[in-house]
Parts: sequence; structure tokens; C-alpha cells
Amino acid sequence: MPSTAILNIRYDPSRRILSVWFVPSGDRYDYEGVAPETYAAFKAASSKGQFFNECVRDRFRYRLVEHGGRH
Repeated sequence: MPSTAILNIRYDPSRRILSVWFVPSGDRYDYEGVAPETYAAFKAASSKGQFFNECVRDRFRYRLVEHGGRH
């Protein structure tokens, strides 16, 4: 899943949590209450960064889970 902004994404359907790792920091954020359809659309999006900005950012509660440690 090549992207200049998004390193990786994972989804936990039982908890409806979308995990997103960002480039270049490697930081992981978990977004709460994300519908399976949103995850499927994110996964299929040709531009992960654009999809994130338009459909995820500022739309769900989130928290920093893991600091990637890169500066």
C-alpha cells in the first residue's frame, strides 16, 4: 500500500477501531467507532492520504497509541 503519508492501516471489526501508522514518524493512532465500510473504502482508496484527510481526520475520536520514535 504505497503512500507518502500513511505507512500502514489495520482494523479490528469487533471493537470498530482503525489503527493508522503515519510516515515519517511511525506514530500509530487508533480511531474509534469506524464502520467496516469506511475501512474497506480506505483500504481500496488509490490515495490513502487523501482518503484519510477527507473521511477519517477530525471525524472520529482518536488517541496516540505508539510513538514511532523517529525524528
